Amino acid sequence: MGRNSYWPLRDGAATGVSIDIDARSLASAKRTLKDFSNSTIHEMSAYDIAYCDAFDIVFSIGVIHHLDDPRRALKQMVKAAKPGGRVLMWVYGLENNRWIVNFFNPVRKAMFSRLPIGLVHHLSLYPALGLWLALRLGLNTIEYFRLLRRLSFKNLRSIVFDQMLPRIANYWSREEVETLMCEAGLANVQLAWVNEMSWSAIGTKPPASAQLEA
Repeated sequence: MGRNSYWPLRDGAATGVSIDIDARSLASAKRTLKDFSNSTIHEMSAYDIAYCDAFDIVFSIGVIHHLDDPRRALKQMVKAAKPGGRVLMWVYGLENNRWIVNFFNPVRKAMFSRLPIGLVHHLSLYPALGLWLALRLGLNTIEYFRLLRRLSFKNLRSIVFDQMLPRIANYWSREEVETLMCEAGLANVQLAWVNEMSWSAIGTKPPASAQLEA
């Protein structure tokens, strides 16, 4: 944990604030970011971000799609950005993932998300083996599968395990992602299709004068 904060800090960000509500994630982030004196880590919910007009960029990687109320969290991110600042999120895409939504998601909701984490980790071995074999036999129809083929089995299994754990996992189409960003009050929204299976979206918080006019 803390990896997504590590990279901008390593590349010269003046300051960085990371938040989470899980004690284990916070402890892991502190270890990852221990060499950055300009980094602050808080136990804080995405629904109650205690900053306003504070940051040049506010981002969430792989979190918003796991929340009960993603719109509320995104609006909190916009609040935390400076006027003219940017808000970015990476989320699961619906495109090329309908097989997960139709077949895997019901099993995850009914069983995997309710089981002890240790048992889920053990069970992740079997779909990971199946996926590893399919990749070796030529499953390469989209860029994401071609990326997975380059990973070690250990990394592949960790991805499968991560997919099996969450209670909530939303897969959004391009139109839905764009709507989320616009409804949060962001302008100049731009989307990028990542590995043909997910969406990166970035938008600009309007200046204070534009917000008052709206």
